[in-house]
Amino acid sequence: MRILLKLSGEALAGEKKTGFDEPTVREVADQIKQIMKGNEIAIVIGGGNFWRGRTSGSMDRAKADQIGMLATVMNCLFVSEVFRTEGIDTEVFTPFILGTFTTQFSKEAAIKSMQAGKVVFFAGGTGHPYFSTDMGTVLRALEIEADSVLLAKSIDGVYDDDPSINPNAKKFDEISLSEVVKRGLKVVDTPASALALENKMPFLVFDLNEENSIVKAMSKDFNGTRVTV
Repeated sequence: MRILLKLSGEALAGEKKTGFDEPTVREVADQIKQIMKGNEIAIVIGGGNFWRGRTSGSMDRAKADQIGMLATVMNCLFVSEVFRTEGIDTEVFTPFILGTFTTQFSKEAAIKSMQAGKVVFFAGGTGHPYFSTDMGTVLRALEIEADSVLLAKSIDGVYDDDPSINPNAKKFDEISLSEVVKRGLKVVDTPASALALENKMPFLVFDLNEENSIVKAMSKDFNGTRVTV
C-alpha cells in the first residue's frame, strides 16, 4: 500500500507550539518504522510552527507564501534527519532547486525512492504562492498514485461543527468527500477538497496525539474519520 501522511507543523512542535519537539518527532519515527513493512510512505509537513503567511499583515502574499514554503523545508529536513538517526532511510524532495539540500521533485524519482524502501518527504508545497500545503498534499498524493492520504491533526476526526466551540458537535465515523465539500467542512481547504473529489482520493483523519495513532490508522483499530470517495 502507498500512503501519504500529512503532519501539521504545530503538532510537531508539541506543547511549545513553535519550533521542534524532538520527543514528538521520535514518536512519529517509531510509528513509521512499525508500518513500513509492506507499505510505501511519503510525508508532507506544514510550516505553521514557524510561519503563517496568511496572517502576516501587510506583507505581499506571494512573498509570505514563499517564506512558508521554506518553513516546510526546514521541518522536512529536521524530521528526515531524526528519522535517519532512528535507522530509517529518507529523501527530501522539493519542487525547486535547493543546492544539495534536497532533490528536485519528479514523480518517477519519488516513486523509485519509495520502492527502494525510503520514506520520502515532499517539502516546499507546490512551489507556487496562493496554494497551501493542503493542496500540495493532495497534488503529490495524486502524482505518486497513493492509495490514501492520512491527515494527522490536533483533533480526532471530522465534526459537523467546531467541537472547541460547540460541545454538541457530532463526530463522523465516516463521511463522503462530496458531503464534506457540500457542507464546507474543513478537512482540507476548499481547492484541495475539490481536487481530491475530482480525482477520488480518500482521507483518513485522526488525532496525532492519540497513542499509536498512525499505526492505528493502518489497522482495524482506527478511531478517526474515514472520508470516502
